[in-house]
Amino acid sequence: MEMIGTLLPLILMFAIFYFLLIRPQQKKQKAIREMHNALQRGDKIVTIGGLHGTIDSIDENIVVILVNDNRKLTFERSAIREVVNPD
Repeated sequence: MEMIGTLLPLILMFAIFYFLLIRPQQKKQKAIREMHNALQRGDKIVTIGGLHGTIDSIDENIVVILVNDNRKLTFERSAIREVVNPD
């Protein structure tokens, strides 16, 4: 009986830690992964550095972004922070 009283707070702390920290982070990573997989030509995006542009071409890991004055920049797919297409 004493063992249950000793382990219960530890189990409770782990459960709280999981639901407040680990699970939300996993959901956020999943959403980012799904967004990266759904990227397509013509999407308006923002990179992690704050650069705004439009996807000109895309392959497995590389994204070519069209920016001001028809300049093309090449980025890793993981450098895309968000898609800002008007809905």
